[in-house]
Amino acid sequence: MSESATPSSRAIFASGCFWGTEHFMKQAPGVLRTRVGFSGGHIKNPAYREVCTGRTGHAEIVEVTFDPNKTTFEALARLFFETHDPTQVNRQGPDVGTQYRSAIFYLNQEQKEISERLISMLKSQGLNVVTEIAAAGAVYEADEYHQDYYAKTGGNPYCHFYTKRFTDD
Repeated sequence: MSESATPSSRAIFASGCFWGTEHFMKQAPGVLRTRVGFSGGHIKNPAYREVCTGRTGHAEIVEVTFDPNKTTFEALARLFFETHDPTQVNRQGPDVGTQYRSAIFYLNQEQKEISERLISMLKSQGLNVVTEIAAAGAVYEADEYHQDYYAKTGGNPYCHFYTKRFTDD
């Protein structure tokens, strides 16, 4: 590896509309890039309109590439839990459907264990967390129109808001 090469790791989060999730993840320290798309379903290369029907099994996701020297999967997972309502089943705010479910698609055992530990912490605080923890599968990139949506349009998330949930930090 050359000196100029930046090490990177990935994380895949689903927390409702991918526009809002991406908005918060892009602002996190150590995040190198994001891409929105779909994962967790049974159709190859789904189109946005297909996913919106709820019949593909996919969730809207954000794949986050980050510098592990500047942030951690745990820091990003905490942000994930604090920028959506992980107690809502198949919805976030006005967006309803299985494609808007709360999920972490883990890429290794460490990510799985961290995700499970964070959910346990939230449950111990009385939150009925419904976030799915599943092994990552194929990730299908959404059309360019959906990438960096709020940066392009100047809009703000309508179903993602920051809410401090962890009391240990």
